[in-house]
Amino acid sequence: MLFDSKLIREYISKIYKLSDEKRKYYGNDFKMVWKKTDTVTLEQIRQIPGVTGVVTTLYDMMPGEVWPLERIKEMKAEVEAAGLRVAGIESVNIHDSIKIGTSDREKYIANYITTLERLGQEGIDVVCYNFMPVFDWTRSDLAKVRTDGSTVLSYDQELIDKINPENLLSSMDSKSNGFMLPGWEPERMARIKELFEMYKDVDNEKLFANLKYFLEAIMPTCEKYNIKMAIHPDDPAWPVFGLPRIMTSKENLLKLVTMVDSPCNGITLCTGSLGSNVNNDIPDIIRALKEKIHFAHVRNIKHLRPGKFDEAAHLSSDGSLDMYEIMKALYEIGFDGITRPDHGRAIWGEVAMPGYGLYDRALGVAYLNGIWESLQKTVKS
Repeated sequence: MLFDSKLIREYISKIYKLSDEKRKYYGNDFKMVWKKTDTVTLEQIRQIPGVTGVVTTLYDMMPGEVWPLERIKEMKAEVEAAGLRVAGIESVNIHDSIKIGTSDREKYIANYITTLERLGQEGIDVVCYNFMPVFDWTRSDLAKVRTDGSTVLSYDQELIDKINPENLLSSMDSKSNGFMLPGWEPERMARIKELFEMYKDVDNEKLFANLKYFLEAIMPTCEKYNIKMAIHPDDPAWPVFGLPRIMTSKENLLKLVTMVDSPCNGITLCTGSLGSNVNNDIPDIIRALKEKIHFAHVRNIKHLRPGKFDEAAHLSSDGSLDMYEIMKALYEIGFDGITRPDHGRAIWGEVAMPGYGLYDRALGVAYLNGIWESLQKTVKS
């Protein structure tokens, strides 16, 4: 069972290595950048029973840049010094030219391959990534107050429809507690009009074709180093602002793993992202994908009406997903990959990156480990 620290402390102490673009973004507040990184320490993660490693990233690397081998080594060394291991990377972000299929995509694919080679040389063999145009995960509220006083991430399509896409980052940033949001590079969001224009002719079919092209190019390197590419489902699992979304259903996930036939081509099974669509049967998807699941994000959400959901505690009764049946399906297919508790509530006064605090996700680890132990003792695989 893995706990995802998102940003390891190495890059709090080495913040001077941020790109020129990020320096420009933070401006006179540069000395306070450390407050925008992860509040959860490796020492705290190490104390959670059953946790053996972290899934992390070099957060200041821009999409399309080659990751320096020295930085990868430093990251790995710090994690291992804390008694943990780097179980995987989330994410090595993909440049827009690859998703759109522009003439310069070969350069960025080559850069991506170089980064994969360097990760492989260090024995890091799982890479989570996504292929969502313009926006990563999207929410209408990062701190919706629940009746118990905790706060959660929330999505309401009616509210999203009222937001100008150009203002979405500022809307989300206002409740981010001052933290950088994973997948929301401010440099890219500053070019929002340009990005929408670039994607105007990209539909589901073309996006799938560009994903296939990318995967066919990188698979020889992945197979050489046994790096398992685990695509993250779109979040939420439907189009947002008219942009195409393709990783949304059992049908499309099966299309992904069959269109490029390689043991390294697989998925991240994110129950919250797929579960945002009530038509997705998560246990059925697990059984259909089987050995193609390289990474599992296990979390719960509460459906309120079509297009509206709140994130929830991991406990099944707190949301709309049956965590026992989800874990049972993973157990029955013999899943032995990375499992992590995903987004948690903000509880007990913790101020952290929305969805990525310590307390509720530590509770989630204990709960999921309890389910797994009961399955080991009572269910025949």
